Amino acid sequence: MRSFRWLLLAAAVSAAVACQRAPENQTAAPQAAETPAAPAAPTSGIDLAGIDKSVQPGDDFDDYANGAWKKATEIPADRAGVSTGFYVFEKAEKRNADLIQGLDKANPAAGTNERKIADYYAAFMDDAGIEKRGLAPLQPELDKVAAVTDVATLSRYLGADMRADTDPLNSTNFYTANLFGLFVAQGLEDPSTNVGYLMQGGLGMPDREYYLAGDKDMAANRAAYQKYIADILKLAGDADADKKAKAIFDLEMKIAKAHASVVDSQDIHKANNPWPTADFAKNAPGIDWTAFFEAAHLSGQQTVFAWQPDAIKKLSALVAGEPLQTWKDYLRFHAINHSAGLLPKAYADLSFGFYGTQLNGTTQQRDRWKRAIGATNNALGDAIGQLYIKQYFPASSKAKVEDMVKNILATFREGVDKLEWMTPETKKTAKAKAETMLIGVGYPDSWRDYSSLEVKRDDPLGNALRAEEAEYRHQTAKLGKAPDKKEWWMTPQTVNAVQLPLQNAMNFPAAILEAPFFDPNADAAANYGSIGAVIGHEVSHGFDNLGSEFDAEGRLRNWWTKEDAAHFKAATDKLVAQYDAYEALPGLHLNGKQTLGENIADVAGLQAAYVAYHKSLGGKEAPVIDGLTGDQRFFLSFAQAWRAKQRDAALRAQVIGDGHAPARYRALTVRNIDAWYDAFSPKAGQKLYLEPKDRVKIW
Repeated sequence: MRSFRWLLLAAAVSAAVACQRAPENQTAAPQAAETPAAPAAPTSGIDLAGIDKSVQPGDDFDDYANGAWKKATEIPADRAGVSTGFYVFEKAEKRNADLIQGLDKANPAAGTNERKIADYYAAFMDDAGIEKRGLAPLQPELDKVAAVTDVATLSRYLGADMRADTDPLNSTNFYTANLFGLFVAQGLEDPSTNVGYLMQGGLGMPDREYYLAGDKDMAANRAAYQKYIADILKLAGDADADKKAKAIFDLEMKIAKAHASVVDSQDIHKANNPWPTADFAKNAPGIDWTAFFEAAHLSGQQTVFAWQPDAIKKLSALVAGEPLQTWKDYLRFHAINHSAGLLPKAYADLSFGFYGTQLNGTTQQRDRWKRAIGATNNALGDAIGQLYIKQYFPASSKAKVEDMVKNILATFREGVDKLEWMTPETKKTAKAKAETMLIGVGYPDSWRDYSSLEVKRDDPLGNALRAEEAEYRHQTAKLGKAPDKKEWWMTPQTVNAVQLPLQNAMNFPAAILEAPFFDPNADAAANYGSIGAVIGHEVSHGFDNLGSEFDAEGRLRNWWTKEDAAHFKAATDKLVAQYDAYEALPGLHLNGKQTLGENIADVAGLQAAYVAYHKSLGGKEAPVIDGLTGDQRFFLSFAQAWRAKQRDAALRAQVIGDGHAPARYRALTVRNIDAWYDAFSPKAGQKLYLEPKDRVKIW
């Protein structure tokens, strides 16, 4: 394990007491005994001003906990929404800005990570240089598109263009901008070796439903997208831009129809398709797979998993079946679209107009320095992370959160023992999985090596493309090797947390361990209700509808008895129905199956955090603070951690394509917890009230 030098060490101060001799023949005045300062009373951790007491908790606990905050809060013009997480993100963003901008002023040595960070940021901020260079930095990529002459060269381009995909077990959607994406992780049934998973992609809009849904809002998005394609091509000087835009859109419509849905993509059993690379030509004819795999640096692999096999077959057929010129126009547009933010302002403005305003309702583009901070983080995340944790993450916070994680894991194991419906055999395996779950708090044990990444102060687009290529090479270098179970999939400065079923591990980055999620000065009720529920959520992901398919080694294995599996499904079906009933916008209901894993983790995680909170009291009665009992503060803290306001367009996008329910419905998780009824006394007939038999209890 690498050791770290902390910059925020508590200073040891020795107080020297000066003794003065009393004057001759005088008696020294007696000194008052020094009374030790009493420890400061913990704060409640609750935003009292954000509560709307005109709302009954039993009618809408989200509006009760957050209604006054909602009324007083405006969504920033450059955001699609605002939330508790946004405020914590802003803090991390400002810290990152201080670090990165400070490096640029410090003029670090050439070749160091600090120099690369400074140069990447400075290049992104060079508006004048970007305007002057025009499309020239992208010309080598456009020349590659122009050089496509047949299916073989098209296949080679598609392979070379493939990039590393996000972890599909933790994705908000199953989307990659390239026609295919590659995810690298251990085998589903053989955890000893890393393998590659081929993923569907190729859409310019976020999800297939943007192309297929019949409502007027999606029809408007489709019309705006086709116009956007044409506007980009016109700006780039293409003749017949409108005609090409229609052909490109029609091709993407066929790609969308080929795609598996989010719900199908979440079904891990449908992803368990190890195809020998030699069989791809037979299984998915159309692409020249030999050329594709060679260009994608996968020709040495004996097997590649087809995550969405039917989609891969249909996409391959489209490669051979659609006119070559349409594919070339499609690739040219996507090359420009992908890089629009690092091209002259006219391109960036068009891109924001569609993706920001049309799809998310955002009226103002984020300041360039904020975009530059985000881009530098994406490219050099671990290098910045090392600086971040030294500056902003004290060892005391790490230790306290680690203790909370251990407490909640222990509570979960004890809860398994108390399950009346689960057989001893299944309990034994579940407890073994919880006992061996790896805990990562704050930062990883090892850091990414950026020595081979070339960063130029005058080449912002080249920097971005080289960073993407470096990430892809980093992932493909893992193929055929033993998995690193302690590898992190987030940087320390990320405001998020994750459960990794294939690694049986959890990551809690430093940046989320900030108030109000975690406040070392707040009462335990607030911390357990906020970050404790997040921890419980991630623990429970190891046992949700997806996580429960994996054993302690991260192996896809059915470790449930038939009876236990049937009880689990019956409970989860009740949760599906509960969320299906929520109507986010007129006529737009949540999809309970699509959000099931997150909803299971919310219910089970909140229950585990509640029990762990009471264990932390050591048998003592919780104090009443600000007129609120401990249980009231616990549940209010949970609801306030999920406070949010979203623009309708962004809310629609989340409901359609995201595996997470919108924040306000996550705050309503409390209706399944018996202790909430004791704390707030909701009555039968109120909107959230559930009879005890209807409250979902899974773990």
